[in-house]
Formats: sequence, structure tokens, C-alpha cells
Amino acid sequence: MAKKKKAPKSNIGKVFSVGMQLVGAFGVIKQIKEARGKNDKLELADAVISAAAVVTGFALLIRAMRETDDELTEADAL
Repeated sequence: MAKKKKAPKSNIGKVFSVGMQLVGAFGVIKQIKEARGKNDKLELADAVISAAAVVTGFALLIRAMRETDDELTEADAL
């Protein structure tokens, strides 16, 4: 079974995770522009798949942050 990644516990970890996703997004944008400029369909397909990976990473990060917030809310309610 695959291990579930834990959400970053510290604020620094959360900021670092968001920063890494943003760097990845800018890299994908650059890759797409270069592929379109060369009119290279294979590179463009690779860039689109990379973009999907970045979007998925953002979604996982948001979900992890929400779960952490839910845990904190539940702890405060007790």
C-alpha cells in the first residue's frame, strides 16, 4: 500500500510547499511557451502532462491544509 503523505505541520513547511508548487507552475508555463514556439507536439504533450502534475500537487496541498485546519478546529471544540 502507498503511504499517505502527511501535511506539513509548521507554517514554514506550508510556505515551502506552496513555494515549490509555484516554482513548478512557472517552469511548466515556460516549457509550454518553448514547445509552442518550436511547434513541437511531443514537447507540448510533455508540458501538458507536467501541468497536470502541478495542478494535482496544488490540490493535494490544499486538501492536506484543510485536513490540518479541521483537526485544529476539532481539538478546539473539545
